[in-house]
Amino acid sequence: MQPSEPRRRVVVGVDGSPSSYAALRWAAGYAQLVGGVVEAIHAWDTPSAVGWTGPAIDPEFDLEQARERFVSELRSVFADDRPEHLVEYLVEGDPSEVLIRASEGADVLVVGSRGRGGFARAMLGSVSQRCAQHAACPVVVVRQEHDRHR
Repeated sequence: MQPSEPRRRVVVGVDGSPSSYAALRWAAGYAQLVGGVVEAIHAWDTPSAVGWTGPAIDPEFDLEQARERFVSELRSVFADDRPEHLVEYLVEGDPSEVLIRASEGADVLVVGSRGRGGFARAMLGSVSQRCAQHAACPVVVVRQEHDRHR
């Protein structure tokens, strides 16, 4: 790769689910193979901003909770072996919309097959399904890894 060439973008959604952890590992491995950068995106919504769900919640508190969760998720996946070319984005908004926007100009968008709120019988979660239908780049949907006595 020439120094002036832009790095290949591998965008991955991280939501704390086992399949998003598998997606993050897959994205890191793929980015290493193609000389790319991993853009890990954790989207969060302020519950009070979504609708008439009750008393207002302090958005700064929600942001801090989301930031702590994201840091913890990345640490859970990589421990001390964090990829060199990993960029973190904490973005407020609907996860599928955030990831679809981030897919513009990316080489690939990587998502887990089911997020934290998925129904057990669903083949794909709503976010992965929307991304597969509307992303501006190819989408890889990664299933949850099973514990293989690591």
